[in-house]
Amino acid sequence: MSIPFARCAPVSSSQLSALVWPDPRYTAYPTTDRFVEAHTSKQLTQALQLRRANVATTAIPLSVYIHIPFCESLCYFCACNKNVTRDHGLARKYLAYLGRETDLYADFLGAGQPVSQLHLGGGTPTFLSNQELAALVAKLGAVFNLAKGGEFTIEVDPRSVNASRLRVLASLGFNHLRIGIQDTDAAVLKAVHRAQPAAGLVDLVSASRDLGFESVSLDLMYGLPFQSPDSFARTLESALEARPDRIALYAYAHMPERFKSQRRLSAGTLPGATARMAQLLQSISKLIDAGYEHLGMHQFALPGDALAIAKRQGRLHCNFHGYSALPDGDLLGLGVSSTGRMGASCSQNTRILSDYCDRLERGHLPVMSGLAMSRDDLLRRAVIMAVMCHGQLDFESIELAFLIDFRKYFGAELESLQNMEELGVVSVDRDGFSLTQAGWYVASAVAMVFDRHQREDQKRAAFSRVL
Repeated sequence: MSIPFARCAPVSSSQLSALVWPDPRYTAYPTTDRFVEAHTSKQLTQALQLRRANVATTAIPLSVYIHIPFCESLCYFCACNKNVTRDHGLARKYLAYLGRETDLYADFLGAGQPVSQLHLGGGTPTFLSNQELAALVAKLGAVFNLAKGGEFTIEVDPRSVNASRLRVLASLGFNHLRIGIQDTDAAVLKAVHRAQPAAGLVDLVSASRDLGFESVSLDLMYGLPFQSPDSFARTLESALEARPDRIALYAYAHMPERFKSQRRLSAGTLPGATARMAQLLQSISKLIDAGYEHLGMHQFALPGDALAIAKRQGRLHCNFHGYSALPDGDLLGLGVSSTGRMGASCSQNTRILSDYCDRLERGHLPVMSGLAMSRDDLLRRAVIMAVMCHGQLDFESIELAFLIDFRKYFGAELESLQNMEELGVVSVDRDGFSLTQAGWYVASAVAMVFDRHQREDQKRAAFSRVL
C-alpha cells in the first residue's frame, strides 16, 4: 500500500517507517552524543580567543542560547534537562550564575559583541518572574549588543502565560514565541501528568499577533500514552483553529532506561508503530491541506512566515536549536546542559546544577564535554546541512570548498543513496543529488548516510555479530 502525501510522490508505509524512526534530527553535526569529556573549557577558551584575534571571524554572526532548567511540575514524557521545584528562590540564584558565565564570555570575546539570535529554552523559561526575565535581558543587553532585527525567541508553557504576560515578553524584545502544547486530549494529558486547560489557545495566539510577535510556533508531540489517530487529529484541529505561524510535530521517544520520569509511563499504553505512523501521516496531510509548507524535520510554516520564505529562497539555516532565517554563525550556550559551537569547537555545559555553579565559582566555563571538529567533520557538516536546509547538494560546490573529488570521497555513501533513489526520496545525477517532495519528510535519514560516526557504529555492530 502506498501513502498519498499531499503534493508528494507516494512512498510505501513500511519503507517510510524504516527511514523515519532511527535517525537523529541533525540540527547540527556532529551530534552531541559524539562529544567527549576530554574536550574541556580549555579548548573552548582557545576557540573564543581565536575568534577575538581574527578580524574575519569577528564578522561571523553570533547567537546565544540560554537554558532555564526549572519546572513547577514533572511531565512524565520529558527528556529535557530540568529541575522540578516550586522554590522560585533557586531561579534567583541561577540567574546570578548565568551572569557570571556571561561575564566570562565577555572577558574572552570582548564586550559589545553583536548578537543576532537569542533563544531561551528549558525546562520552562516562564518559570522566571517578569522581573527576573527583565533582569536577565538587561544583563545580556549590558554585555552584548542585541542587534535590531534579530530573532529573539522564548519557549513558553501555556499554563504560565496569558495576554498580560505576553505583553511583558514583547516589551522585553522577544519577537518569536514557541508554545509547548504537546496534546489537548484530557486522557493523554492525565497520563503524562500535565494538567493543561484545552481552552484559550486561540486567544493566546491572537493576543501574540496583536502584540506584534513576528511568529508563534506550537509544539505538538505524537506517540504519547493513550493517543490514537483520532484523538491526535482532534489536537491538531485545535492547533489549526488557532492558526499559528508554525507547527512542529515531535515524536515521543520512550527510553525509560535513560530518562527516569518515563518509567512512570506504561509501555502498554503507548500507540504501536502503525498508530504512530497514522498519526504522523494524517497530520502531514492536514497541515498541507491547511496551507502550511513543510520545512523539514516535521516542522511546518505558513507561506508568509520568515522560515518558509527563507526555504524557498535557499537561505534556510539551522543550528543545535532548529531552523533559522538568519545566516549561520557561532553559538554560545549558557546555562546547564546548553550546547554551543565556536568555530570548529563544539561544547556542552555540565548537566548537573550544583556542578555548574561550582565550576563558575572557580572561574571556569562549565564545559562537560565537546568535540574539536576535524576537516572531515566540517566537510560532512556542510553536506548534511545542505540536505537538511536546502534539500539538494551540488558536488562541485563541495569539491571547490574542500578540494576533494566528491564521488571518490563519498563513494560508499553514494552507493547507499541508490537504495533511497529506488524508494523515490532522492534523485541523483552526475552533478549532485536532491530530495524529492516526499524525500523532505525523511531528510534526516538521507543526511544520516553521510554521518561518519553512524557508519562506524554500524560497522562495529556488524563486526561484533561476526565475533
